Amino acid sequence: MLEHMSGMTWLMAGLLYGAGLCLVECVRLRVQDVDFARREITVRQGKGGKDRRTMLPALAVDALQGQLAEAKRLHGRDSAAGFGAVWLPHALERKYPNAAREWAWQSVFPASTRSIDPRSGVGRRHPLDETVLQRAVKAAVRRAGIAKPTTCRTLRHSFATHLLEAGQDIRTAGTAGPCGREHHADLHARAQTAAARAC
Repeated sequence: MLEHMSGMTWLMAGLLYGAGLCLVECVRLRVQDVDFARREITVRQGKGGKDRRTMLPALAVDALQGQLAEAKRLHGRDSAAGFGAVWLPHALERKYPNAAREWAWQSVFPASTRSIDPRSGVGRRHPLDETVLQRAVKAAVRRAGIAKPTTCRTLRHSFATHLLEAGQDIRTAGTAGPCGREHHADLHARAQTAAARAC
């Protein structure tokens, strides 16, 4: 399916599949959440309000660096036009009034246009809307001729299943994050079924 995608949506789908991100985690990634040196991604405010770390897939590194260059170009253009501030979680905006304009807080996957923030009435560039990736995945599934229902969530499930098949701890592949609706038993059953077929 991924071979039927390209550009930013290919990268995003690759992060769902290769890093176990769910859709909302992917679109909300900020620049500071990506650590190329350690090859990891930090997911902020996951399940229980906790941060977690996951792997940065090697195949995504070059594309992610290119995406960050494009995001930086947009941020520079927005800043020059008097914009460039992003929404910050909780009370950070009051505590650090300049942080919203800093590069580290910018979205990895910014929307193509600015819009008015309904919470504050401020014009800013929000993260890419989730439906952009959902539509791209749906189109790729159709082009690939996949008959089974396949969504963004399927990519995350596949990541977890592959970890289980590789003998990883179930908590590594588990349900951390706001999209954590998978059931450990279901993942375990799928991994065992796949292992049985491989024998």
